Amino acid sequence: MDTIASLFSFITTPVSWVIVQFHSVYGKVFGPDTGWAWGLSIVSLVILIRICLIPLFVKQIKATRAMQTLQPEMKKIQERYKNDKQRQSEEMMKLYKESGTNPLSSCLPILAQSPFFFALYHVLNGIATGSTIGVINDSLLASARKAHIFGAPLAAKFTDGSSKVADLGATLTDVRVVTAIMIIMMSASQFYTQRQLMTKNVDTTVKTPFMQQQKMLMYVFPVMFAIFGINFPVGVLVYWLTTNVWTMGQQMYVIHNNPTPGSKAQAAYLERLTKHVTHHEKTRSRGEKAIVKAIVSKGRERNEFERKFINSLTKVGLVAQPDGTVVKGESTAVESEDGTPTPAAPRRQQPKRQTKAQRQSAAAKAADDSAEHAADAADEPKTSLTKSDEPEDAKPATAAKKPAPKPAGSTRSKAQSGQRKGPQRPKSPSKK
Repeated sequence: MDTIASLFSFITTPVSWVIVQFHSVYGKVFGPDTGWAWGLSIVSLVILIRICLIPLFVKQIKATRAMQTLQPEMKKIQERYKNDKQRQSEEMMKLYKESGTNPLSSCLPILAQSPFFFALYHVLNGIATGSTIGVINDSLLASARKAHIFGAPLAAKFTDGSSKVADLGATLTDVRVVTAIMIIMMSASQFYTQRQLMTKNVDTTVKTPFMQQQKMLMYVFPVMFAIFGINFPVGVLVYWLTTNVWTMGQQMYVIHNNPTPGSKAQAAYLERLTKHVTHHEKTRSRGEKAIVKAIVSKGRERNEFERKFINSLTKVGLVAQPDGTVVKGESTAVESEDGTPTPAAPRRQQPKRQTKAQRQSAAAKAADDSAEHAADAADEPKTSLTKSDEPEDAKPATAAKKPAPKPAGSTRSKAQSGQRKGPQRPKSPSKK
C-alpha cells in the first residue's frame, strides 16, 4: 500500500496543507491537540473535495442515464452476436460512439478522488511512524500523535499490536472497538447507497445484465470495504465514512428531485408534482419546468407514469406546454396505455345547490300547478263509453262494404297439410 500511495506523493503536500489550514481554525475552538480538531479537519477536507467534484458527479449521473437508455439496444446486440464476442464488442463500441456515451464516466468521481485518498493515507501513515510529510512539521506531528477520536489514536489501525498502540497513548481494546464500529458504519452506508439506487432509481421495465452487475456490486463493495478497512488508520476510516455519507445524501437528493425515467422514484416524484401543479395551477421552479418540458417532448414515447401525469392534468382542465409551463385549457384527448390519444369524456356539470327557501317555493309552486290541473280535469265533459244513439241512416253513405267471405269449401284458400300458408311456388314441369 505504501508503494501505491507513494505514486501520489505529488499531491501529498497540497493535502497536508489543506489539513493544516483547517486544523488551525478548529484548534482555536477545540484545542490544537484534540481529536475533534484533527478529525473535523479531515471531514472538512472530504467536504471540500466533494464540492469540487460536483461537476463530475453531474456528468456521472448523465452517463448513467445514457447507459440505462441504451440497455434495450445493448441487449439486442448481445442476443444477435452471442456467439461472436469480438463482433459484439465492436458493435457495443459503435453504439457508444453513436450515442456519445462512455461507460467509464460513471466511475469518474471515484477515480478523481483516489489521489486524495492515497495522499491522506500517506500523511496519516507518516504520523503513525513519526515522520514529517508535506507541510506537517515536528510540532504538528507531535500534536497529531496526541489526537484521539473516542479513545482511538488518529493513526492507529485495527491490525496494530498492543505495543504500537501503547506508543500512541491508547489501549488495544479502544482501538479495535472504535475501528470495528467505523468499519461497520462505512460498509452499511455503502450498501444502503447502492441498494437505494437499485430499488428506487432504476428503470424496472428493462431487464438487462447491467442490472445484474449492479446488484452484485451492491454486495461486493461492502465486503471489500470491510476487508480492506481493517488495514486503514482511523483517520482514513473517518475520510471514507464521511465520503460515503456525503454520497448517500447527494444520491437521495438526486433521486428525490431528478429520478430516472421509468423508476419507482419517478412515479413518486410525478405524483408529488401532480398535486403541486394542480394546487397552484402552474409550474413554479425551473426544475419542474425542465421535467414537464422533457415529458411533453417525448410524445408517444412516454412511459406509464408520464402518461398518467399528463392525463391527471387533463382531467382537471390543465394542459402542459412544450416550454414546460402549465396553462388552463380544455384538452380534447387523453392518452391510453399505448400512448394513443383518445377523446376525453365530457365533464359532468353538477347542478347548482338551492337554498331551503328556494326548495320550499318550488314545492309550493308544483302543488299549485297540480291543483289547477285537477280543477281543469273536473270541468271537462265526460266522454260516454256507451254505444252511440245516432241512427244508422245518419252514417256516411260512402262507407265501404265488406267483401263477402269466400266459400269454406274452397281448396285453394286452405293450406294443405304439410304446406306453408300463403301463395305457393308453381311446381316446375317434370322432365320426361
